[in-house]
Amino acid sequence: MQLGTRWAFGDEPPRSVPMELRPGIAAAESGTPDGAGRHWTLTWLEGRPIAELDDGTVVTLEHPSGGGAVDDGDDW
Repeated sequence: MQLGTRWAFGDEPPRSVPMELRPGIAAAESGTPDGAGRHWTLTWLEGRPIAELDDGTVVTLEHPSGGGAVDDGDDW
């Protein structure tokens, strides 16, 4: 189990934020003219990091091509 964290817009992300996610966060911040009072929230979904800004901006890693199992929905 991994717990998430929060940090203020424009601040250095905490060490728990994966390095691969940081360029996307920086790009989202550079495209937002005023982030005053906003915060990022890091959560994990199925082992993948997701950073979400209070305004609904989401930064995540792309699904690795060819990786993972395919769910065909026939388990029932």
